[in-house]
Amino acid sequence: MEDDLKTREPTVQPEVHREQSLARVQAVPWLIVILLIAATAWLGWKAFFEQEEGDPVGSAMLAFQKQNSLTVFSSRFEVVAESVDTRGIAGFDLLKSRQAAIIPATVEYRLDLASMDRDRFAWDEASDTLQVTLPPLRISRPNLDEAKARVFTEGTYVTRDASADLSRNNSKIAEERASAFAKNPEVLGLARVAAKEAVRQNLAIPLQVAGFDDAKVEVMFEGQAAPN
Repeated sequence: MEDDLKTREPTVQPEVHREQSLARVQAVPWLIVILLIAATAWLGWKAFFEQEEGDPVGSAMLAFQKQNSLTVFSSRFEVVAESVDTRGIAGFDLLKSRQAAIIPATVEYRLDLASMDRDRFAWDEASDTLQVTLPPLRISRPNLDEAKARVFTEGTYVTRDASADLSRNNSKIAEERASAFAKNPEVLGLARVAAKEAVRQNLAIPLQVAGFDDAKVEVMFEGQAAPN
């Protein structure tokens, strides 16, 4: 019996070692994966959260860096244009026509966020207030909706060339008048109010993420006095 046990021992022991070695080999890849996940999470935290923590200005700039421009206001209105066309032969005016057009126009007001550097932000730690100074609003070129224009033409006989010239002249006049209307102080004032509110809303969440739940945001434009 003892002889039989002695002869069996060498055959069992190597199998146990092989199983243990195999288990260790299989565990190594999983350990590497876990370490890589932990390292990635740590680097991500360092890159995106640690640098922002305690820096409201950095958090605000990061919110704006994701956008090159921000449309804050859109104004739609109607402009009236009128032009006259006279055609003649040998210096005599024989045909005279007039056209008036009421054309809908749309103008957008945008903020250039690419110019929002650190100098445009100021943090008052005593009052937990972030002051933001905005650049002047950019006004887009008027978009004339000529398909919905109402056109009134008068004249004994309006040639095709005269009609084309009248329409072309009215479009030019309408664009000029729309651009002038877009710079009207009252309309521009509405656009600025909308811009300030849009900036406050865009900065609310980044400041909360940075740990400033009670932070206030004061927004002004260049050359404008700070609010009291």
